[in-house]
Amino acid sequence: MAELTTLKEAVEYLIHDGDTVAMEGFTHLIPQAAGHEVMRAGKRDLVAVRMTPDLIYDQLIGMGCVRKLVFSWGGNPGVGSLHRFRDAVENGWPSALEIEERSHADLANAYVAGASGLPFAVLRGYVGCDLPKHGAPIKSVTCPFTGEALAAVPAVRPDVAVIHAQHADRKGNVLMWGIVGVQKEAVLAAKRAIVTVEEIVEALQPGANAVVLPHWVIDAVCLVPGGCHPSYAQGYSRRDNVFYKAWEPISRERERFSEWMERHVLSTENFADYRRSVAAEQVQEAAGA
Repeated sequence: MAELTTLKEAVEYLIHDGDTVAMEGFTHLIPQAAGHEVMRAGKRDLVAVRMTPDLIYDQLIGMGCVRKLVFSWGGNPGVGSLHRFRDAVENGWPSALEIEERSHADLANAYVAGASGLPFAVLRGYVGCDLPKHGAPIKSVTCPFTGEALAAVPAVRPDVAVIHAQHADRKGNVLMWGIVGVQKEAVLAAKRAIVTVEEIVEALQPGANAVVLPHWVIDAVCLVPGGCHPSYAQGYSRRDNVFYKAWEPISRERERFSEWMERHVLSTENFADYRRSVAAEQVQEAAGA
């Protein structure tokens, strides 16, 4: 049953060292503030699952929180590589990173299987693909009805799912709309769930392309306006493309990355202060350009 609480308390009590944690959100509603709280809490040895690890997982990896990454695409969208991710894989900095690469269709179906209480998912895919040769947990099964060879992949059942949404009511029911990705499936597949939201409202009013998650599938709801920055929340904010571009030079060198994270993330517990400090830095750099 959902409890309205602070993000700090939710992360402290619901995410444990060694947990498998899925922070989902596709372009939209990426739970950045929750990722920052995980870093401040000093969580370690996490198995991080995400269909599209981008800046938030680059930061988690660079801060030494992640032991293994399960993913289907990794990069800074529209910009280039994730340098902290690359450094961990190639050089073991700040610690060695195990990777398990799968496809979008694989992980989406694996979340559905986890949410359905099934041990694996079946899909048409991986035909002519080399991923099964490189450690991805992909098997082949024969359809008992048609004889067709199909791919079978293990279900994803995170210890904790973390998402961002637009609304929650005071009972802890959650409403999201826009590009919703696999957030619903991740929450239903997980043992525990944390949701940060833009606003607490008296009553949910679902519209087109909306998803409502009932309070009994959620453990903690945390009011964190802007908690998905630099991604966006439809109806509340726009994507901060300037920041995605700025992350390229910030993350490229270890020293600059570490200094930036200390100044903007580790030294503040207020996500609004983080956004203001980042915006101020962007203005200063633009003025000096």
